[in-house]
Amino acid sequence: MKNVILLALTLIVLASCSKDEVDYAAIDEQKIQDYLGENNLNATRHASGLYYNVTVQGSGHTVPPGAVVTVRYTGKLLTGEVFDEGRLDNYPLNNLIKAWQIGIPLLKKGSEAIFYCPSDLCYGSSGTSGIPPHSVLIFNIKVIDF
Repeated sequence: MKNVILLALTLIVLASCSKDEVDYAAIDEQKIQDYLGENNLNATRHASGLYYNVTVQGSGHTVPPGAVVTVRYTGKLLTGEVFDEGRLDNYPLNNLIKAWQIGIPLLKKGSEAIFYCPSDLCYGSSGTSGIPPHSVLIFNIKVIDF
């Protein structure tokens, strides 16, 4: 039922606004809140709109912004469809999507977390291979090293 209401609200917003006036941030916020509620999940909301849940607490210092990181990850759409998974070795945090630039510095070496990412912190209106435009994404992240 919530999905039907969300779809109806989205259609009303889209119908009443020009393409440039659609508030995707509000739509994404609602999608994330609905997903968390429907799946009985808890997550902390960052001021950026990123939601995160640290599932394994690492040790030591948090990852500094701009660090070079090694992480293992799985990326999914809200439908649960996996669009990518793998490992990044010695990769500059500044070259990653905004959601990771915000979320990874919240973690310590060895930490594992789930990020619930609004589309504007990922691929936004352009999308990318396997990811439609304006997609809310979920990432399971493990910080291996930095």
